[in-house]
Amino acid sequence: MASRVLPYPLFDADNHLYETREALTKYLPEEYRGVIEYVDVRGRTKIAIRGHISEYIPNPTFDKVARPGAMEEYFRVGNPEGKDRREIFGKAMDSIPAFREPGPRLELMDELGIQQTLMFPTLASLIEERMRDDPELIHVVIHALNQWLHETWSFNYKDRIFTTPVITLPIVDKAIEELEWCVERGARAVLIRPAPVPGFGGSRSFGLEEFDPFWEKVVEHKVLVALHSSDSGYSRYANDWEGGNREYLPFKPNVFRMIGEWRPIEDAVSALICHGALSRFPDLNVAVIENGASWVGPLVKTLTDLYKKMPHQFLEDPVKVLRRQVHISPFWEEDMAELADLIGVDRVLFGSDYPHPEGLADPVTYVDELKGLSEEDKAKIMGGNMARLIAG
Repeated sequence: MASRVLPYPLFDADNHLYETREALTKYLPEEYRGVIEYVDVRGRTKIAIRGHISEYIPNPTFDKVARPGAMEEYFRVGNPEGKDRREIFGKAMDSIPAFREPGPRLELMDELGIQQTLMFPTLASLIEERMRDDPELIHVVIHALNQWLHETWSFNYKDRIFTTPVITLPIVDKAIEELEWCVERGARAVLIRPAPVPGFGGSRSFGLEEFDPFWEKVVEHKVLVALHSSDSGYSRYANDWEGGNREYLPFKPNVFRMIGEWRPIEDAVSALICHGALSRFPDLNVAVIENGASWVGPLVKTLTDLYKKMPHQFLEDPVKVLRRQVHISPFWEEDMAELADLIGVDRVLFGSDYPHPEGLADPVTYVDELKGLSEEDKAKIMGGNMARLIAG
């Protein structure tokens, strides 16, 4: 149950579902059946992508999951005892219907005091990076996932749960086709990986003019673009420092790699600004989810300095672009008032990351961290801003 009832509606910008085994396989065309498999490894089920076992998600069946909010103490006070992740997570729980289906989830939302939410898949974040050398395959697998998401959750469940289909961008025409398919079925927001876009000739920025036909359709349909934390492929750069060819493992932290943990989102937002996409499409709204806000201040400072020295390199003031179109859901332990000063309170979004262990067990307690803000501003952050964005 929620610890209290707030005097304004809550729109949580960051909720998650847990996929079933068939999420990535049910709608795969026959010729792609072996691309994704669940295999037994010494008594534990793992997911294999094109024959390569991935440890990205330790338990990809999600039959057992970490308790919601299991890491709250870790983020609040740190880890003075040096516990490992298993100790921090504590005893796992059985996955419940509310993590798998929209009906039970709506009942749980009522208990938690959440009126509306964006609902993100969990397993989806491993797909694109592990198929980056085969753009056609990425589009096939993403569409299969979206078919499952629509069948199981719908993209708009009773105007309360807005599940985000995934849009992958390697082949622009196919990306537009996927977007149209999702919008026809009620999608109000889409999930795009904050990473360079793989392609037949190498990767490139989604801020380049090549992608303008896609962004034009996004604006036409008034769809919100969510840049959610994912595997953005930056482990390749860390591997250059540490040697080997290690997979990105979010649940096995590495202090050196955590130094640049938010570099992917900083680069993604910078690409949309510096390569001009947000200026060419000033009505394009972007929501940065589960990437924190520690990178925002340094980016504002850098953009300010670059614009001062090289204004001719930008279509317009890049900081104004950031403050006009980029909305950010900070982690609950960050300074919300400081972020509101940087980008404007209308661009700050409440996101609990429920039911992930890194999130909040009682999402309404996010409001306790909005120190120094008026009740009007709290109402905007806790729901008003997101409701405006999803309405188009």
